[in-house]
Amino acid sequence: MAHTAMSGDGTTAEDDPLQTAVWRLRSRACWADAAALLEPEGPKAALQRASLLVERCLYTEAGWEQAEDALRAAEAAAHSDDERGAAACERGYLAYAATLFQVRDRADEARAALGRAAALIAPGAAGRALLDFRRGLIAENLTRSPQAARAAYRRAHAGATAHADPLLLSGTWRHLAGLALREGELKEARHGFAESLRIREELGYLVGTAPALASLAETESEPEASRLREEAHRLLRLLGGVPTWLTRQLAPPGAATA
Repeated sequence: MAHTAMSGDGTTAEDDPLQTAVWRLRSRACWADAAALLEPEGPKAALQRASLLVERCLYTEAGWEQAEDALRAAEAAAHSDDERGAAACERGYLAYAATLFQVRDRADEARAALGRAAALIAPGAAGRALLDFRRGLIAENLTRSPQAARAAYRRAHAGATAHADPLLLSGTWRHLAGLALREGELKEARHGFAESLRIREELGYLVGTAPALASLAETESEPEASRLREEAHRLLRLLGGVPTWLTRQLAPPGAATA
């Protein structure tokens, strides 16, 4: 199962030293450190802080209470429809993560929160692509509806392209490729996984690169498949076993995992 999902705009904001520092920490699995750089005052900073800590839950299966606290702060700080919609989108994402990792069944909460977000975020707005992507995740991994997931991912893909969000685009490539692989469309899957990997490497999104390598390995023959998996293992070791779910996925049969 592909667990990763994008949160945020996926840019390094090179003209903003603070955002550059936040991005570098985020991309190296240092979400708490990145969040600590942000002042919690103001809706934009509060939302970004929440999104970082929610994303940490998806990669580490930990930090749930901190993410909840940050999300409540973001919800309280939100004033406009866009801000409330973005906070609802994060609420749905966190509930999805808790359900996915069997922390607690919050599937109904996830759907309701994303429904609120859809009512608040205008069609064509930048945040709509991320919302569509997360609705695709729920359709794929909770509802088990690949057709609905594909439609949502394609909307997200178009939105990410229109709003020049490369990190989200890497996610849509990856999940569309995953659906293609399940249907036996090997060439289409290989192309999508390769595009996802290329974007993540270009962005320097280190924490998302190991999953991209492992996915691409599923479409390759030997010895290339083993080379890609070994590179994924190397990155996992470098990042202390994050993503945790990928560490389990790549462990040899019968091996113990922390």
